[in-house]
Amino acid sequence: MNIERELTAPMLLRQHAAHETLSGAWPESLEADFPVSMAVSALSEISAWPGYAPTPLESLDGLATELGLGAVLYKDEGPRFGLGSFKALGGAYAVMLLARKWLADRGHDAATLDEIRSGKFAEALKEMTVTCATDGNHGRSVSWGAEMAGCRCVIFIHAEVSEGRKTAMEAFGAEVRRIDGDYDLSLKVSETEAEANGWYVVSDASWPGYMEIPRDVMAGYTVMASEVLAQTVAPPTHMFVQAGVGGFAAAMVARFWQTLGAEAPRTVVVEPELAACAIESARQDKPAVVPIHEETLMAGLSCGEMSLVAWPILAAGCSDYLTVGEEGVGPAMRLLASGEAGARITAGESGVAGLLGLMAVSSHPELKTRIGLGPDSRVLLIGSEGATDPEIYRSIVGDLAA
Repeated sequence: MNIERELTAPMLLRQHAAHETLSGAWPESLEADFPVSMAVSALSEISAWPGYAPTPLESLDGLATELGLGAVLYKDEGPRFGLGSFKALGGAYAVMLLARKWLADRGHDAATLDEIRSGKFAEALKEMTVTCATDGNHGRSVSWGAEMAGCRCVIFIHAEVSEGRKTAMEAFGAEVRRIDGDYDLSLKVSETEAEANGWYVVSDASWPGYMEIPRDVMAGYTVMASEVLAQTVAPPTHMFVQAGVGGFAAAMVARFWQTLGAEAPRTVVVEPELAACAIESARQDKPAVVPIHEETLMAGLSCGEMSLVAWPILAAGCSDYLTVGEEGVGPAMRLLASGEAGARITAGESGVAGLLGLMAVSSHPELKTRIGLGPDSRVLLIGSEGATDPEIYRSIVGDLAA
């Protein structure tokens, strides 16, 4: 098999031997902040939503053979609820929980999530407004959640967000406002507007005093790990997972650790060189902020500030942090589109970050050995998005587009 590769040498940081020193149990210190019950409740609620189905777990047998690995598994989030990405699990779920709390604060103590989804409280919820900043996928989820609940939604996007992604959010009834700046500035604008207007920020990022809703978003993301555990006979030994603000990666680490203890997969966090707040957090051993001087093609990962909710989980449970360049994104997308890896998959720019990291490490024997990859390894990749902007996808993949 001829795998098209255009890769620079990856930057890998081994922060500490977290994987080797797992106690075998989900620590009480982390349970206090992110209890197992949150993941259980998220799966129970989200699996009851209309259109729910576990997303496919594809075997990339051709790639596994090429890289000398036992198995490469790709969790394809493209079909998730028709929204095109894993984000459908987080933002919408947090909106539903927020709507229930909003109603309880106004005398509807017994309101259930089923009743909210049925439209029973739609008239009352017209008075509630949710907002967020987004590169596209999270805002689409929040917009969809607001539509399900019946509340108003105002989304802030930065200068580089495509018109296609803006239109996708507007299709759910959201008012979308574009600002002249990057994602982190759009996040600050959403905060300011929410405070001024009495709106509710539904963000996957967190900051001092704003922790509860990002935890709810992360709880929604754990559904992916719960599904993987049900879809595999033997759990993965390794996971390459992309990081933006870190909530997605932390949710996956948490759920596997909660369920598998010391048998949880060794996790490699992958992020763009142009937005490397996770690896900088690992260097400093605390949540870090890095400037975004240039937007990455992996738009959903263009985040310069580590989540305060995510970091304790990553610091305790993940030892390896990897940055990748832009030049491999297109080849990785085309590899999946071609079917040469073992399955023909439509993967968006951010969706191939884990695959790109795995290929980069596998092309450097010393890094491959350091991470412990070999013929017995079962590697999990999370294809976090499909073609969320079909025009951009076709421009990168060309005639291979389905």
